[in-house]
Amino acid sequence: MGRNTWKIVTASALLSALATKGIEAAWKKYDLEQKFKKQEEQIVPKPEYDDTLFREQLARNYAFLGEEGMEKLKQQYIVVVGAGGVGSWVVTMLVRSGCTKIRVIDFDQVSLSSLNRHSCANLKDVGTPKVECLKKHMKEIAPWCDIDAINELWSKERGESLILDGGVPDIVVDCIDNLDTKVDLLEFVYNKKIDVISSMGASTKSDPTRINIGDITTTEEDPLARSVRRRLKQRGITSGIPVVFSAEKPDPRKAKLLPLPDDEFEKGQVGELSALKDFRVRILPVLGTMPGIFGLTIATWILTKVSGYPMNPIEGKNRIKFYDGIYQSLAGQMTRIGMPDQRVPIALKDVNYIVEEIFRGKSPVSGYSTRLTLSKWKPNEPVSLQNVVVLTKEEQKEHETRILNGEEKLEDVYSKEVLDLINKRFGEEKFYSQFR
Repeated sequence: MGRNTWKIVTASALLSALATKGIEAAWKKYDLEQKFKKQEEQIVPKPEYDDTLFREQLARNYAFLGEEGMEKLKQQYIVVVGAGGVGSWVVTMLVRSGCTKIRVIDFDQVSLSSLNRHSCANLKDVGTPKVECLKKHMKEIAPWCDIDAINELWSKERGESLILDGGVPDIVVDCIDNLDTKVDLLEFVYNKKIDVISSMGASTKSDPTRINIGDITTTEEDPLARSVRRRLKQRGITSGIPVVFSAEKPDPRKAKLLPLPDDEFEKGQVGELSALKDFRVRILPVLGTMPGIFGLTIATWILTKVSGYPMNPIEGKNRIKFYDGIYQSLAGQMTRIGMPDQRVPIALKDVNYIVEEIFRGKSPVSGYSTRLTLSKWKPNEPVSLQNVVVLTKEEQKEHETRILNGEEKLEDVYSKEVLDLINKRFGEEKFYSQFR
């Protein structure tokens, strides 16, 4: 190696080392600045916001909730997990309504596509953490509010410190859109006996009149709620989780989950396309208004609950009457097939479970979700949760004629696909029944 070449190599190595040290020094400087900034925030008192101005700004809330209600609201410590389309509106309206202490947890950044549904982000915020974006804009609206922005993914490993190191919250709001993380969070707060409200699925929905709040056991037409409910049952949690959900029926003419291109499937390793392990990789079609309505509904529920004006949500579509009609269809069938004196061995409260949980709210034969009934399935076995199916009225009549009162066999009447699907549903019921 020539002398000049050696000089070049040596100089290059020296520059590389200096650059590395420079980067390390920059990071150390940044860490110190962040530590000093945090210490300064703790030492320097927040600027006082005159109570007269506070009351003027919230005059309409005082008029509605009253002096005592507003005082209760001001004392609340609320943690919101997820600062996207739903969570950002929850935070915005709680802050605008007089809450004085909020923690927001989210790992994500504002993207250009976030702007169709985020409560306050603008083009200048693209690329910045969602929690910092919220904090910045909310401070311009409500300087009295202590907003703790945590730019981190909530996880089981870090869950306790992220939720509890600022004190035990009065309410935790779940606005997570990843199923595994959502269930972990709900299990955590349930076991800690902390009040919670959870947002279910707003994607592919467009009818605001179908949005409601109820226990997770009362949801309908919501695949996310169904999945969450099933997983919670496996962990011993069957009720006690208030949720906001939409009872709007899916319409194939409306938005669908956008498919991945075939070439991505052919490559394999589809999971590597997601930003984080086990997170969704396909785009959920979302009408920008719907997450906002979900968030506003949650914020309203919190405001009225803590101030002494709780909501009285109703089950959509007069569900009790709906399920009673389905229940009576089974009782009527038992009379028609020669079992008039036998008590129906299924309780009315089980009808919701059979229809919504086992058969997903539709007939396994046709896929229709209207004019539903219950029917005994296998003629030689007693009626039970593993021998009753959801059919349309027309299908129930044909099943009685050909199978229950006739001599034809199931395999002679139904395709292998239908039989396999029904057997699969019965197998799922057998598995999940141990958690009921």
